[in-house]
Amino acid sequence: MLGPAFVAAIAYVDPGNVAANLSAGAEYGYLLLWVLIAANFMAMIVQYLSAKIGLVTGKSLTANISDWFDARGRADAVPARPARLAPSARIARLTYWGQAEIIAAATDIAEVIGGAVALYLLFGIPPLLGGVIVGIVSLILLAFQGEKRQRTFEGIIVGFLVIITVGFLSGLFVTGLSVGEMVDGIVPRFQGTHSVILAASMLGATVMPHAVYLHSGLVRDRGFHPGSHESMTRHLRATRIDVVGALFLAGTVNIAMLCLAAQALRGVEGTDSIEGAHAAVTEALGPVIGALFAVGLLASGLASTSVGCYAGDMVMRDLLKVRIPILLRRLVTMLPGLIVLAIGVDPTWALVVSQVILSIGIPFALVPLVALTAKKALMGRYVNRWTLTLVGWCFAAVIIALNAVLIWLTVTGQG
Repeated sequence: MLGPAFVAAIAYVDPGNVAANLSAGAEYGYLLLWVLIAANFMAMIVQYLSAKIGLVTGKSLTANISDWFDARGRADAVPARPARLAPSARIARLTYWGQAEIIAAATDIAEVIGGAVALYLLFGIPPLLGGVIVGIVSLILLAFQGEKRQRTFEGIIVGFLVIITVGFLSGLFVTGLSVGEMVDGIVPRFQGTHSVILAASMLGATVMPHAVYLHSGLVRDRGFHPGSHESMTRHLRATRIDVVGALFLAGTVNIAMLCLAAQALRGVEGTDSIEGAHAAVTEALGPVIGALFAVGLLASGLASTSVGCYAGDMVMRDLLKVRIPILLRRLVTMLPGLIVLAIGVDPTWALVVSQVILSIGIPFALVPLVALTAKKALMGRYVNRWTLTLVGWCFAAVIIALNAVLIWLTVTGQG
């Protein structure tokens, strides 16, 4: 059972997370450490629910949503032609697919840009060429994707996760940690309006829609068919271990980034961009740590863009009942990121915009997830306990509210 959660966890250590965590640590030290801890706990609950619905129903979250649209469509169909769905159901499914595709495109833009920036930092490669290289490598990685090679793909992505971990944790061996300040940072508090804004961006943009969709699909594509209650219980227990282990690792990486910035970059100007943060890390800790940081960023971009494309392919398959070759899809979806790089848009600004677009898609993933896993007709004896459902709704409400705040602050220019 181990593997799917580690692939989904890549979404929690993407280039957008890198920029946010370093900015928080450089500006406020350990003050917002509690935000990452809270965000990681929320992510564990959300990803477990995603894996659970895939395991219990044998279908991904988007496939279950598609079935719900179909059921409503049949109920509203013209009596004389009951086999045909009502037009409203088809429109609803197409609309849902459209927003999911926009989310997938925004995800890809962020990851292609992050990988291109890493190649520029490492080798001085121009951003556009770097984006092309990232796209080509992701094509190679996706060649390992498929039901017969699922474990191979997962193994490669886990390998990238290890590289990301080494790249971003290496600096701590040079800087060390201030245990006393870390303990203080666990206590929830703020320091002025901007710290609230930064906390909202860190917590609100943690759970990404494509990771929620993806995890349920990864479990489904593994081909699990538990034939008894004992077997299902065992699989659910293993799933919890998978989720806790993967998100604990991703959370550790995020916390390490914040601690690194708190120790070595506090008060340093220019750390609000990835390039500036890399320059500051290199100057403060030396070229070796700076290179490892860039390698971690590159691994983050390469793994994230492959995982994002996988999620987009799954969404199209489930909602449109159409499947195009995933390599062809990769060629199409990488174009927006390359266009952004070609016209010279500031990479950090593009990352911010992509995170805002992703934030808009959060309710479309979280609300159906909590609602469907709470339906006894769908989940049977494995329906959520009321306490888990309550926690799920509370977390969904908090994440959605913070994303709304983030969007508002960005649009009004206050963020």
